[in-house]
Amino acid sequence: MKAVFIEPIGFSKETKIEITNRLSDKNIECKFYNNKPANSQELLNRVKDVDIIVTSQYPISDNIISNSNNLKLISVAFTGTDHINTNLCKEKGITVCNAAGYSTDAVAELTIGMAIDILRKTTELDAVTRNSEDRAGFLGTELKGKTFGIIGFGTIGKRVAELANVFGCKNIAYSRTVKETELAQFKSFKDVIKESDIISIHAPLTNETKGMLNSEVLKLAKPNAILINTARGPIVDYNALTEMLNNGRIAGAAIDVYETEPPIKADHTLHSAKNCLLLPHIGFATKEAIAIRTEIVLQNILKWTDGVPQNVVNL
Repeated sequence: MKAVFIEPIGFSKETKIEITNRLSDKNIECKFYNNKPANSQELLNRVKDVDIIVTSQYPISDNIISNSNNLKLISVAFTGTDHINTNLCKEKGITVCNAAGYSTDAVAELTIGMAIDILRKTTELDAVTRNSEDRAGFLGTELKGKTFGIIGFGTIGKRVAELANVFGCKNIAYSRTVKETELAQFKSFKDVIKESDIISIHAPLTNETKGMLNSEVLKLAKPNAILINTARGPIVDYNALTEMLNNGRIAGAAIDVYETEPPIKADHTLHSAKNCLLLPHIGFATKEAIAIRTEIVLQNILKWTDGVPQNVVNL
């Protein structure tokens, strides 16, 4: 069998050698690419006649799926799989596995760090200090005592609640499924928006969640609220968010995800948003998370080869 890693996934040279050796024991030949495909034709050339595709966030089009005659497994080195038509894969007998859970701590810790950054304006004040200025009477705000609203209470949302509790926050949450937990009080979606000092998004991108934080919903937030998005960009209407930030209707925001993968365009609306921290999708990017992800991706292939697939998202 043949396996192709269609884009760079952060593997070191040593890791590639280890993966190659472990898969060769299963008679699987590996090929790694150090750059993303320039277009769909290049991707099609890369996956021609392969049995296994390993990808992270690069979209796998319906055309690729339909024209990859030997394809049997797509191992996604990421939690979300909205960039792959999993239903079409199921129709064609292609198993799709993800790497759920690999970045739980990384994303949760970044969420808390982003909240503190906005409340204390650390990034902004770094520039002030480098400009040989003082704090000019500036006073920040503490995380302790704030109402932390969590939209989506999966493994990452739960971990955010655990960390927020340590900082003395009151946690409220909205999720499609209300869960028995002492970590947060579950409320309606609109009540979480209305009552939260910090609104943190940890929901998957679906037809139901796309654009769920639109202008109408954002107007329900407190003027002193801050919004954090480390989940998926299209869940938030960024045009509406920019307008509200610039009008003082929302106090601040911290964004790590966008409509497309960074770099974002120079004319993206968020570039003009006040008190908005922008990061280039680094929620998952820690040494520890990548090490976990590597092992999950490898085990997805090995378990599938053994007939006991794990992390299957299109059963």
